[in-house]
Amino acid sequence: MPKRPKRKVNVKGRNEGGGQYLTISYKMARTQAFRSLTGTSLKVWIELRTRYNGHNNGLVSLSLREAAALLGISQTTAQRALTELEDKGFIKRRTRGSWYGRKAAEFILTDRSYDGHEATRDWQDWQPKNKSSVPRRTANKRSGSSEYRDPKILVHPGSRRMN
Repeated sequence: MPKRPKRKVNVKGRNEGGGQYLTISYKMARTQAFRSLTGTSLKVWIELRTRYNGHNNGLVSLSLREAAALLGISQTTAQRALTELEDKGFIKRRTRGSWYGRKAAEFILTDRSYDGHEATRDWQDWQPKNKSSVPRRTANKRSGSSEYRDPKILVHPGSRRMN
């Protein structure tokens, strides 16, 4: 039976070299923008954040084809997710991708500092639009003239209601 390598333990008894981890602050997680993200958009955001190494904000790249292959989604769905992330202020598109140049789009993560500037955190100011895809029906809205709503006119002689 092969021996397992011993783990290195620091003074506090924790493992050394545990690798990077992704933090989501409570402040971000409790915003309307974060709570309204679709599952696909959240997956794409996590993929972008894992590509950030602490020094490459603005150079974080992800192509639609790569996102589709890694996350098990279509390229159209990946495009919609990136658009949603951009609309809600989680990312900014720094450069557009080019199929002919075989170059992926590059993004700026708004929760991290970029090029010596503080993080913009645009997602904090996002507010949902009150437009719904399904129109609301209201009880006060009536079509036609009100004179035809008179009960005397609605009941005609010879109808069952007259009896």
